[in-house]
Amino acid sequence: MDQERVRRGATALPHLVVAVSEQLPFADGAFDVVLLHEVLEHVRDDRATLGEAGRVTKPGGRIVIYCPNRLYPFETHGIFLGKRYVYGNIPLVNYLPGRLRKRLVPHVRAYTRRGLRRLFTGLGVTPIVHTCVFPGLDNLAARSAAASSILRRVLYPLENTPLGNFGLSHFVVLEKRR
Repeated sequence: MDQERVRRGATALPHLVVAVSEQLPFADGAFDVVLLHEVLEHVRDDRATLGEAGRVTKPGGRIVIYCPNRLYPFETHGIFLGKRYVYGNIPLVNYLPGRLRKRLVPHVRAYTRRGLRRLFTGLGVTPIVHTCVFPGLDNLAARSAAASSILRRVLYPLENTPLGNFGLSHFVVLEKRR
């Protein structure tokens, strides 16, 4: 399925490829910017993926990361209850101890600020932005523009307060050292 999508997309983007994130098929320093948008939580080795992102980024280039925040009060990827998968925003799962959370959500990670910073320590990058952002509420907007508008007006200003630590995703910009 991914191969077919890439084949179709390659007509507009000729350098589009399917690759394992821990072994990218690009030369060192090939890109000015690498975007990891909701990627890290799904890969086999998140640190190796960041290492590869750093390898293919030019010195002075940027790596932009969005990944789930462990402090967000909902698990948005769903959970497994035994063999049954329950999809949706499940409250308070992210606040469970790590082992229990991993049992319910074995298919995806969520990061604390400290845990995320540990991942890129020693990889030759410098964090220049690290904040948390609240959800875009696009699905809600499709059902109720008024409700999403109200929530956005309430939540988005909170990103610049200590309550921003409870946002949906970490937003991190790393700069590769020269």
